[in-house]
Amino acid sequence: MASAADSGREAPAALRRSLGFRDLVVYGLLFIAPMAPVGVFGTLDAASHGAVALVYVVATVAMALTAFSYAQMVRVAPQAGSVFTYARKGLGEGPGLIAGWMAMLDYLLIPAVAYLFSGIALNALVPEVSRWVWTALAVAVTTALNLWGVRAAARVGFAVLALEVVVLLVFVAAAVTILVQDGPRRGWLSPLTGDGSPGFGTAAVLGAVSVAVLSYLGFDAIASFAEEATGGSRRVARAVLFCLALAGTLFVVQSYLAALLMPVSAAELAAAPERQGPAFYDAVESSVGPWLHDLVAAGKAVGAAFAALAGQAAAGRLLFAMAREGRLPRALARTSGGTPRAALLAAAAVTTVAAVWAARRDDGLEHLVSVVDVGALVAFTLLHASVVGWFVVRRREGPPNWWKHLVAPALGAAVTVAVIVEASPVAQLLGAVWLAAGLLVLAVQRGRRGAGGGSGTGGR
Repeated sequence: MASAADSGREAPAALRRSLGFRDLVVYGLLFIAPMAPVGVFGTLDAASHGAVALVYVVATVAMALTAFSYAQMVRVAPQAGSVFTYARKGLGEGPGLIAGWMAMLDYLLIPAVAYLFSGIALNALVPEVSRWVWTALAVAVTTALNLWGVRAAARVGFAVLALEVVVLLVFVAAAVTILVQDGPRRGWLSPLTGDGSPGFGTAAVLGAVSVAVLSYLGFDAIASFAEEATGGSRRVARAVLFCLALAGTLFVVQSYLAALLMPVSAAELAAAPERQGPAFYDAVESSVGPWLHDLVAAGKAVGAAFAALAGQAAAGRLLFAMAREGRLPRALARTSGGTPRAALLAAAAVTTVAAVWAARRDDGLEHLVSVVDVGALVAFTLLHASVVGWFVVRRREGPPNWWKHLVAPALGAAVTVAVIVEASPVAQLLGAVWLAAGLLVLAVQRGRRGAGGGSGTGGR
């Protein structure tokens, strides 16, 4: 295949290796955000009939299978581009484009969701300033850090991550103290078994899991930094698995404690959707006090902005990789000082428009989340198929390990497909529209290459 590097273009190949294991984990946890459940806790509690901790247990298992598939493929293709690169290796050029196209919904819009969370939290602390202004300010600050360089952004990110962990530990300590002194407001096992109301079951849990997946999106971004990581692809694979396991543990613990502190039932939350957004904050304030409410809000505001920083960095790497392979405009494959500045600025532009638009609408967050989840889940499904394609169908690494290369990815794909089926009709429709647009782009590109006598990127 003729690449940009082969034809004399220097910039597309020049990503600098400077990230160690800690840096990779920091980027993954920043993108995920240790307190990610805060924003969706009420929605999950209502949808699962009180079994919000069970939802996160199931979601962690589902995402663990996906993380395992990432760990397999990052060793095969330790390059920028993540699932776009892996699907090209395991399934071919066409599926690779579609995987990257669907992942763009995740990588471009998840930062917009995080920026919006930051704007909402800062507006709650300083209501005199509109949330769209806070949102735009968060975009400007984090974009500047990303343009400064991946290593510098990782250092600042580590400090912010440490702050988030401290806030989370304060919440856990305060919650445990209150529970020991006063006891829970719900049954001790209800966050894992539900509150006994009619409608609780597998469908309700999977429906809530389709929303909870939003909390995990970001661990996969670690794979986008494979070309910038020191220590080889095995270090990247370990970072992916470690980040997912740590995040899952944090999510289950905090959602379990918050559910025990919740002053109203899941049925009451379901009947009053306007109470679902601030449900976590209400549980904290009513049980512990306003001081912890403000501390959690401040931690969420800063943490969400830097989750977007990591997401924007990963989005830039995805655009860079797709441009380098001729699937997006070549200008996005340029680098400066080892940083894909053109791709970062393009990602920032899309994110800014989406985030500010959503911040100015009451239903903006709902629309963003519905698109992101299905895009990511379709990309994850193609990732699992890539493992089977590379190791079992093509047998490019010799005899396959049937558990690693067939059973685990098949189970992972079954879970992601089941969650897509249980997603909201709006999310399914928007995902289908974006997929159709990707198929149109693929058809146009194939037509141009056919007319040009097969020049450009070919199959591998």
